[in-house]
Amino acid sequence: MNDQIIKFLAYNGKVSVICASTTQLVEEARKLHDLSPLATAVLGRVLTITTLIASEMKNKTDKLTIQIKGNGEIGKIVAVSDNYPHVKACIANPRIDLPLNEFGKLDVGGAVGTQGFINVIKDIGLKKPYIGISPLTSGEIADDFTNYFQISEQKQTAVALGVLVDKDGVRASGGYIISPMPDATEEEISNIEQAIFKAGAMSKMLDNKLSLKEIAQKITGDKNIKVIDDSIHPIYECGCSKEKFAESLITLGKEQLTEIITEDEKAEIECQFCNKRYNFNKEELLKILNRIGEK
Repeated sequence: MNDQIIKFLAYNGKVSVICASTTQLVEEARKLHDLSPLATAVLGRVLTITTLIASEMKNKTDKLTIQIKGNGEIGKIVAVSDNYPHVKACIANPRIDLPLNEFGKLDVGGAVGTQGFINVIKDIGLKKPYIGISPLTSGEIADDFTNYFQISEQKQTAVALGVLVDKDGVRASGGYIISPMPDATEEEISNIEQAIFKAGAMSKMLDNKLSLKEIAQKITGDKNIKVIDDSIHPIYECGCSKEKFAESLITLGKEQLTEIITEDEKAEIECQFCNKRYNFNKEELLKILNRIGEK
């Protein structure tokens, strides 16, 4: 089954639901970054929440960046997406390995840490990008984003994210965001809370081959849920190129680039999002240096 994001409305339009299956893109990230099972679980959750938020952006030129920096051993995590969403990410410690947590599961919270911050940067064509900041609460990612929505966007939400990893790779990955509208009743919100509790983990529902519509019905308790948009298919795509890295070399400035040419006569740049390597020989570096002189 291809990765997909579907937007729904429940309870006669009073509750917004966005569900995502992200198994293939998380597996792509696992292979690209040679992730340990724990790093896969962490980055998979971050990639999933990034696609869910990015799917709400309106324009092709919009850009979303999510940064998570906790006090855990995994270090800084960065994910970037457009509104497609084409998403990419990098992680400071891709080979992290910790003992299982008290519930016998991969210790995502321990890897990320409970102290630190989430930064959400939305560049949506305004003079300045929107920047939302909130503290980490558990390091489990879903709880942290529930807290982020409440603090930074004043939205009551339920967020669930899950990645199921076995010896062969990513078996199932996905997540959802449920947001009641202002006219949702206390009874409807209570029904959703009970339904979420009964539904269990998102990754297990996907692993049990439930469709996103079946999952949406299960987590809301509304059998008459309406599909609003089922055309979104998130993919892991970096989009880097030698031309883009040539532009980044220009930002080094004349002095530093001259130093590289004099001392090394070449440069190698590795993309942090896909690990591709781009080599520039002396002739190419001199052309870039001349471009600095022209500016």
